[in-house]
Amino acid sequence: MSYATREVNKVSTNMSETPSTSFSTIHRTSEGQVPSRRHLSITHPVVAKRISFYKSGDPQFGGVRVVINPRSFKTFDALLDNLSRKVPLPFGVRNISTPRGRHNITRLEELEDGESYLCSHGRKVQPVDLDRARRRPRPWLSSLAISAHASRHPTVAAAPSMPCAPRRLLVFRNGDPKTRRTVLLTRRVTQSFEAFLQHLTVVMQRPVTKLYATDGRKVPSLQAVILSSGAVVAAGKEPFKPGNYDVQKYLLPARLPGISHRVHRKGNARSENRKSVNWKISIITSDFPNAGTSSQIYIVLYGHHRSSAPIYLYGTDGVRFQDGHEDIFTITVGDIGVPFKIRIGHTNSGHAPSWHCKEIQLQNMNCGKQFYIPVQRWLARDKDDGEICREFPLLSKGQWVLPVTTYEVYVATGELWNAGTVANVYISVYGKKGDSGSRQLLRSKSSFNFLRGQTDSFLLEAVHLGNLYKIVIGHDGLGPGNGWFLDDVVVKDPTTNHEYAFFCHRWLDQGEGDGKIVREIYARDNSIFSARQKLELKSKETWAAESWKFTKGNTLQFYNRLTGGFVRLHPDGTVDAIGEKTDKYGLFDVIFNKGNICIFRSHEMRHLSLALDNGFVTGMAGRGTPTELRVIYQHSRCALLESALVPGHTLVFDRQGRRAEESAAGYADLSKEFVILVKGVFLNSAVILLATSLCQALCLQSDGTCTGAGNQSEKSYWKVHKISSGICMFESTKNTQMYLRIKDGLCDGTGTGDADCHFKIKKNLENASISLESVKSPGLFVGLQPDGKAKAVVYTKEENVCFYPQVIQFGRENPMGMSATPIQREGQIQKSENQKKMLPASEVRGPLPTSATKEILHSQTSETLLSENEWKVSVLTGDTGTQASVTLWIYGDEGVTGPISLSKDSPEQLFLPRHKAEFQVEIGSIGEIYKIRIGHDGSSRQPEWSLQRVTMQHMKSKKVLDFVADVWLSQIQADGDSVCELPVMKEGQPIFPLVKYQVEVYTGQLKQAETESEVSLCLYGERGDSGLRLLHKSNMPVRFRRGQINLQDIGEIYKIRIGHDNSGKDPSWYLEEVRLENIATSEVFCLPVDSWLAEDENEGDTWREIPIVRTSAAPLPVVVYEIHIYTGRKPGAETDCNVFINLIGTRGDSGKRRLHQSKSNKARFQCGQVDIFSIKAVSLGKLKTVVISHDGTGPGNGWFLESIVVKSEEEESSQEVLFLCNRWLDEYQDDGKTERELIPERRHSAGGGSGPTTC
Repeated sequence: MSYATREVNKVSTNMSETPSTSFSTIHRTSEGQVPSRRHLSITHPVVAKRISFYKSGDPQFGGVRVVINPRSFKTFDALLDNLSRKVPLPFGVRNISTPRGRHNITRLEELEDGESYLCSHGRKVQPVDLDRARRRPRPWLSSLAISAHASRHPTVAAAPSMPCAPRRLLVFRNGDPKTRRTVLLTRRVTQSFEAFLQHLTVVMQRPVTKLYATDGRKVPSLQAVILSSGAVVAAGKEPFKPGNYDVQKYLLPARLPGISHRVHRKGNARSENRKSVNWKISIITSDFPNAGTSSQIYIVLYGHHRSSAPIYLYGTDGVRFQDGHEDIFTITVGDIGVPFKIRIGHTNSGHAPSWHCKEIQLQNMNCGKQFYIPVQRWLARDKDDGEICREFPLLSKGQWVLPVTTYEVYVATGELWNAGTVANVYISVYGKKGDSGSRQLLRSKSSFNFLRGQTDSFLLEAVHLGNLYKIVIGHDGLGPGNGWFLDDVVVKDPTTNHEYAFFCHRWLDQGEGDGKIVREIYARDNSIFSARQKLELKSKETWAAESWKFTKGNTLQFYNRLTGGFVRLHPDGTVDAIGEKTDKYGLFDVIFNKGNICIFRSHEMRHLSLALDNGFVTGMAGRGTPTELRVIYQHSRCALLESALVPGHTLVFDRQGRRAEESAAGYADLSKEFVILVKGVFLNSAVILLATSLCQALCLQSDGTCTGAGNQSEKSYWKVHKISSGICMFESTKNTQMYLRIKDGLCDGTGTGDADCHFKIKKNLENASISLESVKSPGLFVGLQPDGKAKAVVYTKEENVCFYPQVIQFGRENPMGMSATPIQREGQIQKSENQKKMLPASEVRGPLPTSATKEILHSQTSETLLSENEWKVSVLTGDTGTQASVTLWIYGDEGVTGPISLSKDSPEQLFLPRHKAEFQVEIGSIGEIYKIRIGHDGSSRQPEWSLQRVTMQHMKSKKVLDFVADVWLSQIQADGDSVCELPVMKEGQPIFPLVKYQVEVYTGQLKQAETESEVSLCLYGERGDSGLRLLHKSNMPVRFRRGQINLQDIGEIYKIRIGHDNSGKDPSWYLEEVRLENIATSEVFCLPVDSWLAEDENEGDTWREIPIVRTSAAPLPVVVYEIHIYTGRKPGAETDCNVFINLIGTRGDSGKRRLHQSKSNKARFQCGQVDIFSIKAVSLGKLKTVVISHDGTGPGNGWFLESIVVKSEEEESSQEVLFLCNRWLDEYQDDGKTERELIPERRHSAGGGSGPTTC
């Protein structure tokens, strides 16, 4: 083979990495700075070696084939650099070794022709099964540049289930574009890739051994053929030969949907006789340093008839797109009609791929019409927005034909274990006005993309596509564990503010499901329909996972999370939901099961069953129709018990555990969801599944490791060996004598039945899950990593330690030979710990003191229970709704009620566009109302909310307060605030005017003084406060924060509170100064701070209060409040939770502060212990109330608080106030509350008396 032939082969190899699928002829002209073609004179033969390189430890990587000769690679380092761009390794290719890793290659001469080698970035090499790697298909490489013209688009989005005709494929002869054949991809000819090549040999009447895309990339598999653009080049043993393989010229026309819906039938002369058009393209590269590129440039033209194929712009001399140069090309494409946009990009290849394009000019050489596109953008991964492909509209009469739109793409990865991927993900979006082309989803707001259960957001810039109707999404399969479970994709069009939902809920994995890694997904009618479909699917999957519990003969318990108790049926037929776990009246047998309709008979009184009679739950004798209850599972693994006779009637209890009606008056707290528990799950010799998700389970693998991503099959069955009460071993039924264990900090399935295999079963009543704690290594639990691999972990509140047992075969009671050892005492202690276990309590938003705030329910009430304090609140949403958490505060001249959470069980039905949501609230005695504050936390996918109006109506007097808002509550639009204040109007004027304050916050100049946390500010005045406001608007990135606060006049400001939420990698912050300016009066306050706000600095407080200094009056002093916390001596009184306190006095409150640095003890809040903390606050005056709470994190998180003593000293006075509690803060004990509001028991001067005594 001559060197010239090898050069062509080399070009073919390089082009195989490009993201396009088709090709058009390019004639490089002599215009511009374009050198003439050089002819090579060959005098000596060059020996070439063809080598395959694979990635160390990654059998999914399909390998790279490289031709090596003295002219292509002069040094070994040059080869390493070239491979670093082709083999994805963290630090590039730095080592080449033989397949088994025994010998390292250090010189080009050591490489042998036709052999395979491994690439790694270190000396350690992991061997690879080369046979498996060679067989791996890489279909995405043939579909990276998806073109809108590959097939005729329907005028409306066809449903995915519609039958499709066999696909047509255009096959060109290599080097002869005029010789072409059309082939139907039927099942007969696509049995295998080899059979397909044989079929093409007959069709083309010449041997066909290889296929190429029209741009020269090799098509290696049948799947790549199916996913191609609609055309391939058939070759024998010869290399690829470039040519005018114009797909548009020969395929049936496909006008862009939305521009013309007329599709000409096959054989119509109007479509078949379209003439080719010559275009002159002039591209100017910017003239500053490093603006040129070494990469391969391509362009796509879009017209009203159709689009062109991706056209690669390359010359014959290799010199192109240099700094300040103009490159001119002549291309020939089919008749695309009047052009309206172009797409230009490059392949990101070569030593300097970054490119800055200045401008592009197009000229139709048939009619002479010219188009000018000012680009002035980077196409570079390391510059601008990181995109290497851009779209630009053309000008028509001085105006853009279509706008450039930045679409927001939200990609939700499923919640299955190992659902995430490290592969490169690509998407192509299709609309009525064209497509976006294939784009890599590279930069999101998350640190790592496509993690399990994560929703990643990306920006995709394209000329407006019109109404969207489908996407094609997939990945390249690179990297270990590259499979991906895609839940759904939502594309938001900011031009129309419309969201398009694309529901998937399937694997893109060659080893799962149908093996596809690319999917074509059609849009649903609207995002609400998609959300409803997701909920329905989740409910079906939940029922499939939980239905085993309702097998006839099972004994069940119904736990109610609101009351913290179990449903029990008393001998007199009454029913409540406050029973203990051991209450004999709380057990029910399943005596009838048909689908999801069951009868639950009392285990203790076999003549009574649960029944719904006239909407009330009761006990009823016999098996009448009222006793038939339908079980409806929610996605939270809780169930509703609905009457089979009267749909809509469900078991409902109030907070006190009393039976109630859903339509009952009073709007007290109601609950109708129950956690279903099965008795006897862990009996000896039982066979169970330890489910990790709705369709996965903990599984022992052949190498002895365990994974939570196993299928729920026999491979995942475990046999229970009961050691004592609450302590068991788990033996694999598939691999006998192999036990689950934790040893030396590792978790696997290679145990032998010794003490390493003993586990305490910790039950979580919140969701009927269990956690397995090692008896030998207390504190270590069986946990799962994101990829599903089992690992010994310290307990967290995360779900990675939760398993959902399913009984395959029940065991037996009281097995013979059960040891009566001290472990039984551990089981009793475990039972006590289980009673203390709980999930985190909801954290109260905002620092304001709460007067009797009630949980809110959707409005339907009866007149008989109306009180003086009940109001109906109506919230009217504008054109943009939200599913974020919405909170309301109501201010009166005698107090404030709030925060009030405006919520219900189905948040997706609240705050919909142009929808009125109604709530009933009890606001207490706060005097004459003069303003409200309303806002949201931005927690949903829709961070913006258009609020039109809030109306309050007193339920008894019918008095109406109307608050006209007409505002955007958003942190990215308008004034950038997600909270607004609305005044009461009198005679068309607000009672108190709107005041605007400009806030400037200065960070100190110390090293690492800046913070990544969210900074918030609260202003305090004579008539209330501003509430916490997030300072996120700034003209500098981190060092200086600026924000504008709009609020109703709160009178003369006397202090501010500023702090952060301690989030981010480095939350510590040194605050130098805060400047506050009243915009209307120009009054400026300079408030020096000069202090760290950090948990590891000074007092460890992340909040500071600063008094306002005025010339007319002395500022209030900053007081140190010393807080003594007395934990009781009851068993289990201690807690590991985060504890928070808010001191409330006659001059306001301290805000919610975390108590985390005890001055008296290293371990806080232990049984019988006194912990001393201190917080600084502007003088609060006489203390009236203390609000103490915890967040419920950690195992055994209940807490018995005995009392609190608060001491403080000021210049003229001191106080020591005792707040008695003597109650549990525990969701499973006492009244289930984890927050207490305490009032003073006694007050005296410092030194007078001692603190409380503990028993």
